[in-house]
Amino acid sequence: MSDAPVSVPPSDWTRGEPGVALQRCAGCTHVWYFRRGFCPVCGREAPETFAAGGRGTVHAATVVHRAPDDAYRALAPYGLVLVELDEGPRMMAHAPADLAIGERVVLGFREIAGRPLPYFQRSEPPGGANR
Repeated sequence: MSDAPVSVPPSDWTRGEPGVALQRCAGCTHVWYFRRGFCPVCGREAPETFAAGGRGTVHAATVVHRAPDDAYRALAPYGLVLVELDEGPRMMAHAPADLAIGERVVLGFREIAGRPLPYFQRSEPPGGANR
């Protein structure tokens, strides 16, 4: 029996768990989203996998009025955002329809159609913390 520690990968919503797993290259330190076995920049294998901190800035935003199916139709209109995570990568997720480009957000999860989906919310009230 081995005494070596067992490495448990961080939770990831793509596996039905509330979390976002990022990867980092030990060679060039590039960080990316969506797992792969090698660095997309330098090609080095065996990247480190770690949990995203869950904070970022809205890079793009849109509102969906025509949902793709009944589960999402019940939510429409709903927001979709492209968020630049503090770690560097960008990811798309659901969000309130009134989020704007440049706003700081924090990641949470909502169950939609029976599975957890990333959902960003403002990390401070609209107009700043003094309102």
